[in-house]
Amino acid sequence: MKTIVRLVLLGLVLLTVGMISALTAMHFAIRGREVVIPNLVGMAPVDAQRTALAEGLEMEVQREYYSPSVPEGKIMSQMPPPGTTVKRGFQVQVARSLGPQRVAIPDVTGQTPRVAQINIERRGLDLGTMATIAVPNAPADQVLAQSPPPNASGVSAPRISLLVSTPDQPAAFVMPNFVGQPLATATNLLQNAGMRMGKVTVANSEPAAANQASTGGGTPSSSQPTSSSPAQPTPAQLPTPSPSSLILAQSPAAGQKIVVGTAIEFEVSR
Repeated sequence: MKTIVRLVLLGLVLLTVGMISALTAMHFAIRGREVVIPNLVGMAPVDAQRTALAEGLEMEVQREYYSPSVPEGKIMSQMPPPGTTVKRGFQVQVARSLGPQRVAIPDVTGQTPRVAQINIERRGLDLGTMATIAVPNAPADQVLAQSPPPNASGVSAPRISLLVSTPDQPAAFVMPNFVGQPLATATNLLQNAGMRMGKVTVANSEPAAANQASTGGGTPSSSQPTSSSPAQPTPAQLPTPSPSSLILAQSPAAGQKIVVGTAIEFEVSR
């Protein structure tokens, strides 16, 4: 019995030692794949690339900035910063100095975006972001403002962002539901909102204009037919919608987007 207990205890000890050894080996294996990022600031890109590769890292120049203190062509900043622990193969992103600003910022306001881009790139600058805005009574597709402004000094990045005008869009509304309301109510609301009344159709009849008078053009001519022209039949007078007629259907339907000047059509009751 004592021999069995001794063997079990020995097996537990060996298992514990094996687990500790495995965890230790895993820890060293993981730590062995980690490196500390070196300081690349102030180096030339070629030297910085060589230093990063020696540590098992990659390096990429992401940005370029003007700098009155860092010589042109040198690394002026890096991310992550020096001393950060990362895994091997990690990519370090750096910014390269362009030296002091020597390029004048051109004035491209009033130009089209395409012409402005050509003038910007001709001076060795880059086109930054381009935002658009609708300005009433302003010419469309024209640069309204720029950043940095013309002839600016102390610029950090060789990029110019533009604000460009777009055609003024008409005011938009959501079509309300007029079904069940009198025609006069809908007419007043729509006209005050700048909409147009289209065809108004009386149910089970032909379309009739909303503004057709009750004495409309259906009255037969009083002139007598001549002997050379046969008599024409008198057309039946179409039903005229009343301001109190209830709206049965509408087009556009309720909830649709409409703009100023949209023609609204209704079907009303007799």
